[in-house]
Amino acid sequence: MLIKDEVIERIRTGEITVLFRRWSRPGAKAGGTQMTQGGVVGVDSVAVVLEDEITSEDAAAAGYESRDVLIENLNYREDPIYRIGVRWIGEDPRIALRLSDDLSEEELAEIIAKLHKMDRTSKRGAWTRSYLEVIDSMPATYSGLLANYLGISQADFKPWVRKLKALGLTESLEVGYRLSPRGERVLKALDQRK
Repeated sequence: MLIKDEVIERIRTGEITVLFRRWSRPGAKAGGTQMTQGGVVGVDSVAVVLEDEITSEDAAAAGYESRDVLIENLNYREDPIYRIGVRWIGEDPRIALRLSDDLSEEELAEIIAKLHKMDRTSKRGAWTRSYLEVIDSMPATYSGLLANYLGISQADFKPWVRKLKALGLTESLEVGYRLSPRGERVLKALDQRK
């Protein structure tokens, strides 16, 4: 579920507690969380509603000035309308993780073991090191160029980078990526273990 920056900020402050989306099938699950570019949003409820069931109170909780404006914004397609109860959980835990580069040998070994497991279980074979190396050597480079350099499509490249990001090893920039301090430390350790 995509959430705009300004909406994330209003969820953070408690101004917005409900989102409305038209989906052919649910794009969120009650009890789950959504990692966003601004932090973690909790999903408290997900329910299909009819247009005439949407109230002025719903519109206000969703950050709209009126029910009519909300309904107008939902007229982009004909799929069912979902009402999603949301709340702020907290900052993106990957931010603190990627800044944490003072790793013990045991912590380094654990991260490297995770990378090796990702390589072993991948249909593409060993990929983690080459991704780290290309991001390190070409920071702030358009993802399509990085993918091309690795001989794959951009659509195939980006989900795999997110796996490294989940470990705190990379961070997204306005254009492209860079290794986090943690990622730099791990790549250095990989180089030393060649």
